[in-house]
Amino acid sequence: MSKQGGTVSSDEPESTSGSGITADPIAAKIKQIQQLIKQTPSGHLDLPKHFQALGNAYAERYRKAADLRDIQMAILYHQRAVTITPTDLPTRADPLEDLGWAFGARYQRLKNLEDLEAAMLNNLEAVKFTPANDPDRPRRLHTLALSFRDQYRRLGAVKDLEAAVKNDIEAVNLTAMRNPNRPRLLEGLSASYSLRYQRLGTLKDLESALQNMQEAVELTPTSHPHKAHRLRSLGICLKDRFRRLGYLQDIEDAVQKGLEAVDLTPVDHHERPRYLQSLGDSFTARYERLGSLTDLDAVVQSNQEAINLVPAGRPDRPKYLVDLGASLTHRYQQSKDLKDLETAIKIKQEAVDLTPVGHPDRARYLQSLSVSFMIQYRGFGNLMDLEAAVQNNLEAVKATPANHPARARCLQTLAGCLRTRYQRFGDLKDLEAALQRVQQAVKLTPASHPDKPEYLHSLALSLQDRYERVGNLTDLESAVQTHQETATLTPEDDPNRPQRLQHHAVALLDRYKQSKDLKDLEAVMKNFQQAVDLTREDHPDRAELLQRLAVAFRARYMRLGDLKDLETGIQKSLQALNLTPSGNPNRLTHLQGLAASYFYRYQRLKDKSDLEHVHNYYSACFAASAWNDPESCWKTALEWSSFSEQFRPSMVPTAYSTAFRFLPEILWMGNAISVRHDAILRLDIGRITSTATRSCIRLGQLKSAVEILEQGLGTTFQQMLQLKPDVDKLSPQQAADLQRLSSELYSGAAANPKEVATKRQDLLDNIRKQPGLEHFLLPNPYASLCQTAQRGPVVILNSHVNGCDGIIIISTTPEPIHVSLASIKIKDLESQRKMLKELLGRCNVRNRDRTDAIRLFGQQEGVKSGTTKECFEELLTWLWENVVNPVYEVLTSHNICSGRLWWLPTGEFTGLPLHASPPTDQFIHSYTATLGSLLDTQHKKSSSTPSKLGVVGVTHTGQGGNNYLNGVKQEVQKICSIVKNGLQCLEGENATTDAVKLQLQDCPWIHLACHGTQNLVKPTKSCLSLYGGSLELETILQMSLSNAQFVFLAACQTAMGDAELVNESFHLGGGFIAAGFRSAVGTLWSMNDQDGPLVAEIFYAYLFRDGRQPKVDETAKALQMAVQELRARNVPYERWIPFIHMGV
Repeated sequence: MSKQGGTVSSDEPESTSGSGITADPIAAKIKQIQQLIKQTPSGHLDLPKHFQALGNAYAERYRKAADLRDIQMAILYHQRAVTITPTDLPTRADPLEDLGWAFGARYQRLKNLEDLEAAMLNNLEAVKFTPANDPDRPRRLHTLALSFRDQYRRLGAVKDLEAAVKNDIEAVNLTAMRNPNRPRLLEGLSASYSLRYQRLGTLKDLESALQNMQEAVELTPTSHPHKAHRLRSLGICLKDRFRRLGYLQDIEDAVQKGLEAVDLTPVDHHERPRYLQSLGDSFTARYERLGSLTDLDAVVQSNQEAINLVPAGRPDRPKYLVDLGASLTHRYQQSKDLKDLETAIKIKQEAVDLTPVGHPDRARYLQSLSVSFMIQYRGFGNLMDLEAAVQNNLEAVKATPANHPARARCLQTLAGCLRTRYQRFGDLKDLEAALQRVQQAVKLTPASHPDKPEYLHSLALSLQDRYERVGNLTDLESAVQTHQETATLTPEDDPNRPQRLQHHAVALLDRYKQSKDLKDLEAVMKNFQQAVDLTREDHPDRAELLQRLAVAFRARYMRLGDLKDLETGIQKSLQALNLTPSGNPNRLTHLQGLAASYFYRYQRLKDKSDLEHVHNYYSACFAASAWNDPESCWKTALEWSSFSEQFRPSMVPTAYSTAFRFLPEILWMGNAISVRHDAILRLDIGRITSTATRSCIRLGQLKSAVEILEQGLGTTFQQMLQLKPDVDKLSPQQAADLQRLSSELYSGAAANPKEVATKRQDLLDNIRKQPGLEHFLLPNPYASLCQTAQRGPVVILNSHVNGCDGIIIISTTPEPIHVSLASIKIKDLESQRKMLKELLGRCNVRNRDRTDAIRLFGQQEGVKSGTTKECFEELLTWLWENVVNPVYEVLTSHNICSGRLWWLPTGEFTGLPLHASPPTDQFIHSYTATLGSLLDTQHKKSSSTPSKLGVVGVTHTGQGGNNYLNGVKQEVQKICSIVKNGLQCLEGENATTDAVKLQLQDCPWIHLACHGTQNLVKPTKSCLSLYGGSLELETILQMSLSNAQFVFLAACQTAMGDAELVNESFHLGGGFIAAGFRSAVGTLWSMNDQDGPLVAEIFYAYLFRDGRQPKVDETAKALQMAVQELRARNVPYERWIPFIHMGV
């Protein structure tokens, strides 16, 4: 009896019926081969062939049923065949070829790189063992080329692409014209040429791909099982040539070949979904050219049928989901049926969710999903959509290898998302990132590649954006040149040509505004007109193009004065408006353009009916609820305000209120504070706030003046206060969600602040839909703001180039009171601030460098003569006579002669020592950054538990760089001698950052005697210098200080802000108020170290007199008494003036 050397796996899948009868012929074949192997002795020469045959049987069944277990068994038996085949036998090539195919098939299924590498290795070995004249060599070269193509698709190395072409060419050249295998080899060569064309854009490769595929189809009988597949491939080549050269017949033929392929394929054939998908691509290309909605519906229908044929669980289902989603997105862009877009996002997300991280197709699905999110954002302005687009694209780029052919596309899409986010929030880092990504995309794309114009167009747009932001003419010139290159590379009949011409014209118009070269203006007109002419009447872009053309006519009218240009511009804008449905965000642009044009016509013809048109169009800009870019809305509303001041004064408050309504979106919480501060400077919000306030005052609309001023003051400061909201009126779930989201933003713990800010805004929108909560965390109306005067009058000071004003809010009158400060010019205030800066320099109270000093008080020229004492007296006298006394006179006329008085200085009034100017202490003075913050401190309850006072005394940080504060030790001793109970004291080495943070959380009352530093570049980096480290304002703002009541900042520069952001109140004192303290004492400049003990002694002796508990609303009086004592001792002005009180 012979030895049984052949064995089969016990893990092979069953394929028999319940009755024991074989269910299919392949199963019977498998069983027969298994028996044959068992009967074949080990070492027998036929054993490798039997294992190979068994592997091939499993492979055959896998091709029919796609059961993964079958391809696993095929690999197993082919490996055994290779292992037992001697390495010197030429027949070794046979099992190597089959094993290479099996690994390739499993790679196509699971996308494991190891399988691809194994397929490549075995196919290379198979070719190596095959002589040049062997009839099997062409087939093995073809299989090897297929592996190279797969490896190129996965890794993107052009050398793999070149190797695929080389092997396919050799395979075809070795094959006779009448050889039945020739069509398959031609098809492979066509596929390699197509891939190389897609990578390098060489037209010759596309023509070669098409030629080889046509020959393959012609050589394939209609009844051949691969006929449909080859027709599909031919259709793809024709579609690619259509996209490149624009021959209409090519796309007609592509559709026809696609239809033939589908018609030849049975409904239950596993390749039918693939053919339907390719047919859909051809319908898409024809739709983009001819605009037939029938083609667009056919795309959706083809993709829908494809997905219906792909069951859940099939590994290629995500691909069909994404293709269907893309076609629905296309249709949405035409029909605006939101259901299409929502479905597209849903099924694309499903595709992403079904595709594991690391899968080579996941990046493409993420990129496609981001496109739909971006389209939804542009239509509705939901910030979650914008952020989803950015994040999906970031992941797509990260998942795409550096040399992958799809990387340029991913980078370009990401650049578009980042550019859109920049346009929404103004963060220059987004624009720089967009430029960097699109420059990479351009660099990765050969000059002849069909996508090159698109990437160049995107680059030009980003350069334009940077020019508009930074003003660098080099960027503008680069944008114009890049647009020109884009236009040159874009075929005349390319559907994207109108948009590219339009943007080229916009760049030329920007250059014309700089150069005033009439040639540029004529080129603008030409490009805009050509863009309109190339766009069909019902195209959704036509309205935008007409509006752009209207702008060009208006510009030419402004240059040449031909009234016909202005009239034509009006007609184009009207056409654009009529083409734009209600609710479309582009309507604002058309309406604004019409308002501007009619105003120009009024200036020319003096027809008052034109003024009516101007007013109506500006009003209509904001009548609709459609989302639009907040900066565009802001600028348009300001235009309306300016117009109203001249011709419709009664509308001024409404127009300005409309503008300020968009400030929270412009200064969005999801952005870094530095970005918001940059926007405040860039949009000149401080000046506009004072202008709006001044305009309302002149019209006698004092309530509106107060409301608008409040919205423009301390915007980032107020946002910090909003992140610690009173949630008593909310449901428990809403309160918890709002506190959680606010805390994430406040603490800086959010990994994605933009996403958190968006969720918070959505929650607020839902809260405001509830009865009684319509104005929750919205700007306070005057009816609320006037409550700040319940404990004493509040004086608002507004500075403007056309005049300065005061507004007093008192509790006894329903209307605010105007105080005329007609004698004050803004240059006078600037002069006083310069004087103060010079005086402080003389007194050496600031250990700051020149740059910071300039930012604190502004640039100064010249030196004030006179002694320091005389100059201080001159400053205080000026403030008394021109500012404070006029206020006192109005208060006296209302029988208010003493008590508390709050100052709210803005603009050039900020930082001036108003409190120090009265000859007598008639009032107890305090300051507030905004009315809202004062209202919050008044409403916050006093601590119900016995007050604990935490004292921090740091004579030196232990690190060098700071002078010793010799008076701190005595200052702390004085406090300890007065406060007998509830005192926590941290001195010297114990006053570390961590220890002080704990004390801030534990003690409602805090006294900080140490060095302080104001950071004028990054205000939230202002800090207190403690032992061994520092405590930054940013950290303080992130802390939960629910018990906070009062803080005494006996440190340097704790109440002085930035001269460039005078209304933002981002100093240490304001920061502690924002952190939750109801009241604070700070200094406008460094206090004298020797004054600390005396001030502290008098201050706390009053608060803790007779053993009583301190009250927050007595801290202002306590400070007044301490300062009175300093003055009684005749200390110099610079030592008693800096102490100020803030808050309740």
